[in-house]
Amino acid sequence: MLDGRTVLVTGASSGIGRTTALHLAQLGANVLAGVRTPEAGEALGPTVTPVRLDVTRAPDVAALAQYRLDGLVNNAGIAVTAPLEFLPVEELRRQLEINVIAQLAVTQACMPALRATQGRIVNVSSIAGRVALPLYGPYAASKFALEALSDALRREQQEVGVILVEPGSIATPIWDRSLAAADALYAAMPPIAHERYDALVAKLRGMAEKQGEEGEPPEAVARVIATALSTARPRTRYVVGNRARVQAALARALSGRAMDKLLARAIKT
Repeated sequence: MLDGRTVLVTGASSGIGRTTALHLAQLGANVLAGVRTPEAGEALGPTVTPVRLDVTRAPDVAALAQYRLDGLVNNAGIAVTAPLEFLPVEELRRQLEINVIAQLAVTQACMPALRATQGRIVNVSSIAGRVALPLYGPYAASKFALEALSDALRREQQEVGVILVEPGSIATPIWDRSLAAADALYAAMPPIAHERYDALVAKLRGMAEKQGEEGEPPEAVARVIATALSTARPRTRYVVGNRARVQAALARALSGRAMDKLLARAIKT
């Protein structure tokens, strides 16, 4: 399926990235697994080649130009969640730096190699790139932006395919990390923030915990990424998960006001 093709997967230490790197290796790909520490690389085992990669460090990104590549999976990312009214602006900058700007920087470094092989880029977005939930504004903003960059890049040139994968609820460590970070961020906000948002934060936190427990396995995303890299005529977008497909359909069918009302009811129940 992917025999002999060389694919770089960013954010391969855990979750979707780790699962994808190992799955692609099983399908015969030569996988370069982007990890931030040597320990994370060793933990991946012998079937992939670890590459030291912090996507926000310019030297790490520049070093990617040395590799011959048939595919790039831009997966590295974080999730910042907080009420926008009280969100420290530097947190939004951090969210966009990692989830948007760094993705473009990695893509730029890899484009010459991908052009040479007429390869493909798979950008791991989210259903949050179509539907912005309350408190998920920073994360959704980053995914909406990634979707726009992906569409523009695909339309600017024909040599390299650009495909979006949009998972919904996936059981990965990103939600454990984001909940811990969100708790710390929210705790530091002024009393008025707690007066206005405690109930909403508690409700959305419960939903996020459930998402982490009941979400689809990361293998579901890995399989879709493999298809996007290997099929003769890939789609421009792949939505992963039944809930995500429902959300995508609603986003297409409903007006903004109707979507607001639907989400408000869902959060109250």
